[in-house]
Amino acid sequence: MTESSESNPEQVHPEQASARANDSSQIEQLLLLLRRKTENWVAWGQACQQLQKAGYSPQQIFEETGFEPVQQNQITVASQVYGSIVSSGVSEQVRSRFERTGSDTLYEFRILTQPERAAAAALVVEKGIDSEGAREVAKALKDFSRLTTPPAEFSEYPGDAVALYYWRLARQQSDLQMRSRLIALALRFAQSDSARRQVEKLLTDFTITRTRPAPRLPLYRLDSEEELARVLPVAGKLPLTAADLQAVPLIEEESPFGLVRFTGTGAWVPVPGWQVVLGAEDPVVLLADTDQFPEPLEGKREQVLVVIDRAQRQWNPDNFFVIDQSGQLQIQWFEEMPEVPLLGRVIVIVRPKKILDEDFTKDPWQVDE
Repeated sequence: MTESSESNPEQVHPEQASARANDSSQIEQLLLLLRRKTENWVAWGQACQQLQKAGYSPQQIFEETGFEPVQQNQITVASQVYGSIVSSGVSEQVRSRFERTGSDTLYEFRILTQPERAAAAALVVEKGIDSEGAREVAKALKDFSRLTTPPAEFSEYPGDAVALYYWRLARQQSDLQMRSRLIALALRFAQSDSARRQVEKLLTDFTITRTRPAPRLPLYRLDSEEELARVLPVAGKLPLTAADLQAVPLIEEESPFGLVRFTGTGAWVPVPGWQVVLGAEDPVVLLADTDQFPEPLEGKREQVLVVIDRAQRQWNPDNFFVIDQSGQLQIQWFEEMPEVPLLGRVIVIVRPKKILDEDFTKDPWQVDE
């Protein structure tokens, strides 16, 4: 008697076998593309992204293709930026320029919105800017977007935004050679007549405008096992019924901070009981990536916890605050009293603990030998 497919779980339907074969064939084609470096860097970035979605780790891709993890990250992110500027409708000149090369330049534009990325790409092509200059262009456009009331002399042209960035730096510079260089850069980018006139005033006005440097962000990294707290559900106080015990939901922690979700939109996350946390009156946690701050945090891109105290809404120049900018929360520092409402003060930023082998810490025999 021949068994049916329902009674034989080992049997694979022809459609499933074909799909698996196609997946295997596609993965091999992606690996071959990266090994031989055919097509262009955009295709390489897309291939790395597809392989990671298929379950390949950056280390596995490196071993199979020779593309180092840091290079994979750059071309993957840059290829996404490239896709966004193409969909924005950039000129053929800009599109063809970045088809050939420029992943290091487009990678710098990851912090920008889609329209800003397209404007930045067009600007660096027009001005012949390298990747080092592209980083400053990205920072200038990002800083300009955060301004509630930009100086009236500088329009919303992307060139004027960059000119404003260099104009501000020039005003702070006492070294005449460096000041002249920054003025020249501001004039190179200025698009409007009013911006150009404002920059040209620095040629005869040698007043040094000292600005207060932004304070250091309150950044910490979890170091010890004791600091890795764990959130546990509470069933209640005895006497309890079996139904009370069964009603407690299964807790599944999300790395890297042990975040715990429940039905609905809320979640809990453990935070060490540092004094700054215990002293907060109304603490709330935000999740962010290290490149989502006014100045991207040093080191590799990773997720961090941002603890804010919503009760602390009084401005002072020694802290960063959370504001509402165009319907989105932004972390910002203000040298002077801002015109926008402050929603809370940043009291601590926590990096995840560096764990070289997470499975190693789960083995009972590895503990306290």
